[in-house]
Amino acid sequence: MTESTSQSIAVVGAGGVGGYFGGLLAAAEHDVRFLARGESLAALRRKGLRISNGSGDWSVPQVRASDDPQDIGEVDFVLLCVKTQQLPGALDALEPLVGEDTAVVTVQNGVEAPEQVAARTGRHRVLPGNVRVVASMVAPGEIRQVGPPGALGFAEWDSTVSDRVVRLREVLREASVTVPEPSDIWADLWAKFLLVAPIGSLGAATGGASIGELRSRAGTRNILISGMREIYETGIKLGIKLPDDAVDTATGLMDRQSPDVTSSLQRDFLAGRPSELEAWTGAVVRLARRAGRTAPVHEMLYELLALRESRAARSAQP
Repeated sequence: MTESTSQSIAVVGAGGVGGYFGGLLAAAEHDVRFLARGESLAALRRKGLRISNGSGDWSVPQVRASDDPQDIGEVDFVLLCVKTQQLPGALDALEPLVGEDTAVVTVQNGVEAPEQVAARTGRHRVLPGNVRVVASMVAPGEIRQVGPPGALGFAEWDSTVSDRVVRLREVLREASVTVPEPSDIWADLWAKFLLVAPIGSLGAATGGASIGELRSRAGTRNILISGMREIYETGIKLGIKLPDDAVDTATGLMDRQSPDVTSSLQRDFLAGRPSELEAWTGAVVRLARRAGRTAPVHEMLYELLALRESRAARSAQP
């Protein structure tokens, strides 16, 4: 590691995404500081991080971790790796981490998180990011990653490439992270949103059907593609410069996925955990209304899933 690329990085959240990228950075001997809590924090302090990726296991026996943002202190970069439903609490913890020149990279699913973070930190501190990785926490301090190596693309708010963007890209590449260089970060985020939101929503509504099942039935395949078009048309109306073939590209990506793939949204629903319904399906409905459009596929899926989530919450009450 050279002096020019040495940067301090706070990883907020030590779940699948944070554990994976933070683990790679820590293994590359960068100054990585995890903000974690509960069993995850205890495991990180006791045994560090262990990551498996199908071809082998590797570990970082010692990592710096705390549940107190004051212990972490100001850093050059913050990787904000919590799920959207955990974002409000994470934002409350950001102040001690953020100095005058700190950049906060958002990696949440959906397209609304950058604005939510900017409302607290200032837009000039936010680097909207787009993460592509299938990684989950199988136990505290233990991360399983499947499929291609994880990728993290990001840019300034206006998609320009600043000195700090270049520095962070170098750091991540030193840690063997794939770093795409999107020419338009918002089009990139919406292209991912267009793919994952319909699949996740329909997968959850069908009780956990895999992507192979959803794409192979004519009816559910048509629902998926209609849902993609709803997001595409909403994005275009809101000024997002999505390419003309965005739906065709997303359909091709869907068809190339392993047939047993499921989304985090449907896995959370099946497990009875808090989900990202509002950031996925709910966001499509809200954004369509903002654009003066309707989104009938997502409106129906949202009502089905919101009712299911509400009933599960009531039944869990003592």
